Amino acid sequence: MRRVPAPLLAAMLGMFLVGCQTASVQPQSARVAPTDQTLASLAGKNRAEASKPDQQPEDLWALSRQHMQLPLDLEHPRIQTQLNWYQRHPSHLLRVTERAQPYYYYILNEVLKRDMPAEMALLPMIESAYDPFAYSHARAAGPWQFIPGTARHFGLRTNWWYDGRRDIVASTDAALTYLQQLHKRFDGDWLLALAAYNAGGGTVNRAMRRNREKGQPTDFWSLDLPRETQAYVPKLLAVARVIRDADTLDLAITPVANRPHFAMVETGGQIDLAQVASMAEMELKTLYRLNPGFNRWATDPEGPHKLLIPVEKAEQLRERLSALPIANRVSWHHYKVKPGDTLSTIAQRFNSSTRVIRQGNRLKGNLIRVGQSLVVPKPGQTAEHYALSEDQRKQAKIKQLEQRHDNTLYHAVGNGESFWSIARRYGVSVRELARWNQMAPGDTLRTGQKLLVLNATAATTDSTPRMDLAVRDARDMVRKVGYRIRRGDSLSRIANRFSVSIDDILSWNSLTTDTLLRPGQPLTLYINIADAG
Repeated sequence: MRRVPAPLLAAMLGMFLVGCQTASVQPQSARVAPTDQTLASLAGKNRAEASKPDQQPEDLWALSRQHMQLPLDLEHPRIQTQLNWYQRHPSHLLRVTERAQPYYYYILNEVLKRDMPAEMALLPMIESAYDPFAYSHARAAGPWQFIPGTARHFGLRTNWWYDGRRDIVASTDAALTYLQQLHKRFDGDWLLALAAYNAGGGTVNRAMRRNREKGQPTDFWSLDLPRETQAYVPKLLAVARVIRDADTLDLAITPVANRPHFAMVETGGQIDLAQVASMAEMELKTLYRLNPGFNRWATDPEGPHKLLIPVEKAEQLRERLSALPIANRVSWHHYKVKPGDTLSTIAQRFNSSTRVIRQGNRLKGNLIRVGQSLVVPKPGQTAEHYALSEDQRKQAKIKQLEQRHDNTLYHAVGNGESFWSIARRYGVSVRELARWNQMAPGDTLRTGQKLLVLNATAATTDSTPRMDLAVRDARDMVRKVGYRIRRGDSLSRIANRFSVSIDDILSWNSLTTDTLLRPGQPLTLYINIADAG
């Protein structure tokens, strides 16, 4: 056998290794959903650009692929389980990537500025499905799902006017700072940092200590962690792999242009949001979608005094704000105190807060007298202009469905009936029946309740509209949450915790004041996340 000279052999091996390295970093392109013709035209360019890390691609998913750092090709049953789910539910990925459009440029660039893996920008897909109004039974809120205690620790304020957990800029800064701290705490292991973000650093530390005492490994995959956390990290790895390999997996993702979606505009003080929308010539729901941290009809009088505005409208708004007298930014109503009035009832009547009324009238306490004149901030538009109630929104959605289909009927729920029995009766799926009525399959049905039923053919068509959380009216802040009674709980304590009344809890759960509460007993609550802590 002929021997190859050593220098030539070294050169050949060098060429081979360089070729392998180049292939390993070449990201795969994504099949672009035909939802936006302009962005879809970028797909061809991105296939070439994604393989050139020194060139900025025109699509943010291509940019994400260039900066992924986590072990996405790790073979593990938990990862495969999550991958299988995404492949079985392609519409979910399409909707979530569409929902991310207004925020993803900002969040991804903040991640990259900190030299963090691009996968961190995908974390809101796991936490909230990129819905900034998401609210959980654990009282977590916002795109990054901060619970009240952690939010306070990272400086995210919550009051009657404003919830920093839903503020895109503030919550992103807090979440990335928290993740960096966890990354440092767990010696540069991103998987352990992510597990700690979900379960808490103490939970992960205790699991690691137990393994050390047994002489077992302390990597994420070896730890005995809560079931939710065991699925949490694999879910993020699966999402990242799906984004990276969307084309290979034949999955569509909504394209997101690599350009700023919004700019920050200083308001100089409290301002009516309907007035801002008018001055910027934009829809109010779009303004709330970019500024979900604001709970009410105006910005917080104590700040933040800035708003996120679509880039193309920001300069116009700045010019108009500079010409707007401060006295005209919020409408004030002169009100004379009547018998029976309290500061609280007046605040409720004018959709304001007692604190704001005290400040506006330089009151030291809540004591007021009949005949006293007060100035009260007043929305420039009626409440209906700012928001639809939860029930109104649901009924509007159901009405839209009814109008889109010729063969429809309403079924009155009988005693003992369930989604399953009704769906079987009409030959439709439980999931579709629940969705047509803006409910979840596990929701409790009331005897006499009317359910919309579409025909079986309509159930399988793509034209049946789906509830899109990204375009719901931003002031629609009521969420249905499940809560399990804890040891020491009382109806009063639960009501105070979630800012609801005891009577509501009893009504929602068909209970009486004499009902004995048991630890572990499930309750259904309807929470206004603007009022919940």
